[in-house]
Amino acid sequence: MELQRTQILLEKSQHQILTLIAEEENRSISEIVREMIERELRFRQRRRMLLAARELQADYNANPDLTEFTDLDADDFLFEDEEL
Repeated sequence: MELQRTQILLEKSQHQILTLIAEEENRSISEIVREMIERELRFRQRRRMLLAARELQADYNANPDLTEFTDLDADDFLFEDEEL
């Protein structure tokens, strides 16, 4: 993992809480902050994907070309052994 140095300003209470967490978990504040940022970035990515899927849902339901093969979803012909 390549790290990039950056500087942020925290409220005093935020820094105190992060310091406590870091001490309790025997980790650095930087590590805790990176973990929190990563969690937030994943959350935002999932939310963007959910919103995009919701926007496309109407098109999907209204366009028969997109739903033409959904009847086959429950069909198990793909899993039958082929005889050669």
